[in-house]
Amino acid sequence: MDNAPSYFRLALVLGGARSGKSRYGLGLAARCPAPRLFLATGEPRDAEMEARIEAHQRERGSDWATREVPLELAAALNDAQDHYGVIVVDCLTMWVSNLLLREGASQGSIQTACEHLLETLAKTAAPVVLISNEVGWGIVPDNPLARKFRDQAGWLHQRLAQVADLVVLVVAGVPMLIKSDFFPTRP
Repeated sequence: MDNAPSYFRLALVLGGARSGKSRYGLGLAARCPAPRLFLATGEPRDAEMEARIEAHQRERGSDWATREVPLELAAALNDAQDHYGVIVVDCLTMWVSNLLLREGASQGSIQTACEHLLETLAKTAAPVVLISNEVGWGIVPDNPLARKFRDQAGWLHQRLAQVADLVVLVVAGVPMLIKSDFFPTRP
């Protein structure tokens, strides 16, 4: 997608596992001025995940500041105000999963966290790239926790897509423009 805008306020990049969505999101952010912040929501719960996180940090290089934010995403975005030329959040589905798995989590507390994120994004001055897994094309999960996860992630994606000025779906490494306030998407 060579004609992607070089500036945006809020970009939502969706795709499946290993679709290339993170690579695309980082490339989009690279068009923005430094310094750049990467907010990582994954937690190294085992050796394999720890190795993945370290590999991703090496891939980004020293041009990026990295903060690990498994739960307090809105607060981290708020704290980053006026300090960065662009902020990348990777990934929202991991964040929703972290919220679901925390002790005492309820549907209301997760929705409150999502609403707080939306409110914070509305006030964020730096461009933000949000990366997330598209979860709506699979089968209906066979257990309540998985259905709750799918529902929360899907609801969050819908809300974010409404306010984002750029929405891209990445499939097999190919970005597909879903929405752009910079280019007409409908005749």
